[in-house]
This record gives sequence, C-alpha cells and structure tokens, in this order.
Amino acid sequence: MTKQEDLNGVKGVSILGSTGSIGKNTLEVIHHFPDHFKVVGLAAKSNIDLLEEQVRTFKPQVVAVEDVEKARVLKDRLHDLAKSGRNSVEVMAGPEGMKSVACHDETQMVLSAMVGAAGLIPTLEAVHVKKRVLLANKEVLVMAGELFVSEVGKRGSEMIPVDSEHSAIFQCIEGGTKQEVAKIILTASGGPFLHKETSELEKVTVEEALQHPNWKMGPKITVDSATMMNKGLELIEAYWLFGLPENQIQILIHPQSIVHSMVEFVDGSVLAQLGVPDMKLPIQYALCYPTRLNGSSPRLNLAQVGTLTFKDPDPEKFPALRLARAALQKGGTYPAVLNAANEVAVSKFLQGKIKFLQIAHLVEAVLEKHQDNGSGMTLLEILESDRWAREEALAWKA
Repeated sequence: MTKQEDLNGVKGVSILGSTGSIGKNTLEVIHHFPDHFKVVGLAAKSNIDLLEEQVRTFKPQVVAVEDVEKARVLKDRLHDLAKSGRNSVEVMAGPEGMKSVACHDETQMVLSAMVGAAGLIPTLEAVHVKKRVLLANKEVLVMAGELFVSEVGKRGSEMIPVDSEHSAIFQCIEGGTKQEVAKIILTASGGPFLHKETSELEKVTVEEALQHPNWKMGPKITVDSATMMNKGLELIEAYWLFGLPENQIQILIHPQSIVHSMVEFVDGSVLAQLGVPDMKLPIQYALCYPTRLNGSSPRLNLAQVGTLTFKDPDPEKFPALRLARAALQKGGTYPAVLNAANEVAVSKFLQGKIKFLQIAHLVEAVLEKHQDNGSGMTLLEILESDRWAREEALAWKA
C-alpha cells in the first residue's frame, strides 16, 4: 500500500503462533477492527484448548497444529462445525499445515509470531507467495537474515517489523531517509535483574527470572529479557531489517520502557518513538501500515511517567550481548547456532537443569565449537547448523 491508499475492504490475516502472547494481542486488535480485518488462518504448537476457543470466536478457514496427535484431537472437537456445514474449518498438522495457513489464497497478511526456529519455513513460504509478512519472530532474521531479506526482494514481498523496538525504528526512519541515518539505538528495559550485582545472579530462580517489570510475555522471551539475549537477537534482526553496519547499532538500557527505540540522523537530530509498554500498538501499526487508526491501546501520560532514564548495559552482567555481536560479526551460520543454543539453554533453565548464569556459558561453549564451512546462504546449511547446535547444547555439561 502507498501513503494515498487506505484500508478500504477487509484484509485477510493468518497468524503463525496464535496462542502465544503476540498472537493473542493480534486477535484483540483484529477484534477491535472487524470492518478492516478478518482471520483466515491460525497456527499453534500444541495449545489446542485456547486454539479451539479462537476458532469458535474468529471462524478461520484453516487451522494448523504442529503436534500431529493434538491436531487430530482438535479436529474431533470441532466436528460439530463440520457437521453443521456452517463456519466449518479445515484442521491440518505439522509443516504442511503451517504452510497452508501462511499461504492461503484469501490471506493478504501473515503475522509470524511462532517462538524460535519453528517459524522460519512457513514464514519463508509466505514470502514466496508475496504475502505481507508482519514479523514478530526475530529468530527468522537471526537464523536466516541474508536468505530471508534476499527472498523478500526477489519475490516482491513486503516485511513490516512488529517487535516494539524495530517498529519504533521503522517509524522513526520515516522522518528522514535511510541514507541520512547515522545510528539506531535499541532500548532495553534491563529485565528483572538490572539492579542486582553479578554475584547475586548465581542463585536466581526460574520464578524470579519470569517476573518482568514492564512486559507480559511468554516464558522463553521473558528469560531472554533477563539475560538480555533478546536484545542481542534484536541487534541481529535490526542489522538485516535496516541495513546498517553492526557498529552503528547501539543498545541502551531504559528501565521505564517508554522510549521504544531511537534513530540518530547525520545532522545530529534524534527521533524517538514513545508509547506505553503494550504490544497491541506496534501490532496495530503493522496491520494498518501505512495508515493509522484510532485503536484501543492505552494513551501515554508523560506527566504520570515523570522521569525517563538511560544507561549503558553492563557487559560483565550481560555477556549475551557480547556473544550476539560476535556471532553477527562472524556471519554465516553463527547467528543460527547462537539462536539454537540459546533456545536449548533457556529450556534447560526453565526445567531446572542449569543455573541462570549457565545459559550464557552454554551458548558460548557451542559457539566456540562451531565451524562454519559454508556461506550460510542456503536453507539446508542453516537448518543443519540449527540441528547441530541443538544437539551440542543438549549434550553440554557444566
């Protein structure tokens, strides 16, 4: 769409990861704008209880469940819809099901919000059939940035960032041109342990790591926020989204989570995008782009917020930032290995198998063992590196 176009007509939306935090927020936004959007497809990993509720409320044409057995159970539960012949839905499973949701003929936009590497292939499939991809799954660009960006350009698709930080940068860059950008500044809350000493992190519990001060997110990304690996992954994502060298991407801790990110231009001007910490706002912006609609997100009251503070992150307390920059500098399949090792490490921590500080130790050990013998440009190389890194991470012992 161009600046002159509006949202006349109802746009079809498919959601990869509809039962997660981003997916649920997206459905809330769509519910608020029934004259503009309709749900065509929904995909989830295994939460069929919530998925069934979503199907009955939003009446998609196709749903997919990654878990084959749970897909069969869901199909049985929705038998009454098929029997009535009204609002019947096709229930599919596994990778083919995810592809069908992403590529449905009546879908114009695909919200990619599956956690981790699982979203890569269906999101690529959406690009191949020229859908507008609303990217909330940062791992897509972390794992396969060069390949993905190349395919978007080659296929004539469109990619709009949904992460609050990248949405902020996307909006700020519209205040100038890409050539005028000197630096982008990703802000980070610092997570629940910002004011703890490094020594205190030795005894951090899972429950403490899941207590984010500002955002309501799923467990994996909440732990990533506590280690600041989420900001390392966002750094790699920003590199591919905006085409700036790694040394022109700064990370700044901003505990209030009001300034979502900033762009510094060559003349010294800095533009910032501000808003309450609510993911519905960047989701709505991506769905409606390039127009803006009067939505349901709460309004920002700066007088009530009072003070906004900023500081540089502590590299000793947050080694994940160093690991992410190193993986980006090495390139190839190193970012895919970083991502895979981190996914396994976080899972181990959530299961009580490793300590909080061992998350970064595990990731670093796998990265040091990795040897990139290819370009990292083929999907096969990326997926093989992802598989290898997971095996290494699972076998890692402190």
